[in-house]
Amino acid sequence: MPIDFCHIPVSIIKRSEGRSAVAAAAYRSGTKLTNEWDGLTHDYTRKGGVVHAEIMLPAHAPPEFADRSTLWNSVEQIEKARDSQLAREIEAALPRELSREQQLALVRAYVKDNFVDKGMCADFAIHDKGTGNPHVHIMLTVRPLKENGAWGAKCRKAYDLDENGQRIPDGKGGWKNHREDTTDWNDKGNVEIWRAAWAACTNRALEAAGQPALVDHRSYERQGIDKIPSVHLGPAASQMEKRGIRTDKGEVNRQIAADNKLLKEIKARITRLYNWSKAEAEKPEGQQPSMMDLWEAQQQLKRPDTRTGKIRALQESAALFSFMQANEIKTMQQLHDKISDMNSSYYDLRGKIVQAERRIATLTERGEMWAQYNKYKPIRKQLAKVKPEKRELFEQRYSRELILYDAAARYLKELKDSGEEITPKAWQREIDLLTAQKQVDTIDMKAMREELKAVERLRKAADQLARQGQDKSHARGPER
Repeated sequence: MPIDFCHIPVSIIKRSEGRSAVAAAAYRSGTKLTNEWDGLTHDYTRKGGVVHAEIMLPAHAPPEFADRSTLWNSVEQIEKARDSQLAREIEAALPRELSREQQLALVRAYVKDNFVDKGMCADFAIHDKGTGNPHVHIMLTVRPLKENGAWGAKCRKAYDLDENGQRIPDGKGGWKNHREDTTDWNDKGNVEIWRAAWAACTNRALEAAGQPALVDHRSYERQGIDKIPSVHLGPAASQMEKRGIRTDKGEVNRQIAADNKLLKEIKARITRLYNWSKAEAEKPEGQQPSMMDLWEAQQQLKRPDTRTGKIRALQESAALFSFMQANEIKTMQQLHDKISDMNSSYYDLRGKIVQAERRIATLTERGEMWAQYNKYKPIRKQLAKVKPEKRELFEQRYSRELILYDAAARYLKELKDSGEEITPKAWQREIDLLTAQKQVDTIDMKAMREELKAVERLRKAADQLARQGQDKSHARGPER
């Protein structure tokens, strides 16, 4: 049963990046909202693809927070700093196998169990433009609510204590202290928990709907699957591919599909031959077919009548002869030892090919985000120069470009914060080197496939000899 990897990005909406919770909520829900913090109105009523939007609240939240404008303006007003974190957002793909009602039930159950029951206010919107990419955006509050419905503090001062539980003087007349969160919502481990919970909820919904498809929040690498993951096409590339227009990302996925097919095919072939040769080599010496008998028998297999067929048969026989001579194979045990070596070589090559593809995909994504960042950077600079009264109109006109710029800027910043250098030229050089080495490894893998095809002729010959032996036994009848 196939296990599909589901990508579930989690991000923070920050005022320091020029974003606002009100603007994000308006865009996600396709509504018109005014941000009372800066006076800007965000009108996305013409945005298409929003098929459902809903707010879910914990029991102690003020009832008026069921109104989108009231909820997010309250968030904007309580956050005073210019670098405040305003909201958290989670995006997840919805299974196309589920009906709209089933998708909605899935989202509600997930949001309630993982966020609302923990005290967060949630505002989610389901987007579906009919392009085969239904998904949900979930906006969450990051500041806790008190039992009386008022906003609480995100963090508090905690004193450092010595081994006896006593406060430690700071040498300045005070006490050493640090800040700690009032909730565990910012724990880094939560991202993994939320992603795993989405996969679990999705699988339950699929099973309840009688669908066999399963998803896993872990990458193929973490699942222990030596399979190369395809790249996400996105709506634009998906539509072009559907119209028969080949795209760069589509070409990448076609190559990945071909590589996965080759790896799967060779694995199946080598497993069958390994098991067969092992069983034959373990037979008593007198019952093992000799290589000479197998060689002669394979030449009698399916003698073709056409000229092309005869040429192909000669080529296959020559390939088998070359394989046996080059590896000095004279016994079944020697054949099994060679297939064992091929099995080890296969796993080494497969590991190198898969790792190369994964690294190429990572570096390609970095390069694309760098290009996206530079492409829309001029528009972001223009926004900074726009007069306040025209800013909203500019943002609406270039909303797509600004969103893409912000996404690329966040991606590159997170990459840099993780210790990676932003080196586009070095990324491309590494891609070129990996691609060249992968081509060499793929050629070696294809050569191995041809050798396996040759050995398969020996197996077919062995099966034929075994059947002939059984026919002779039946012809003689039972011994008296």
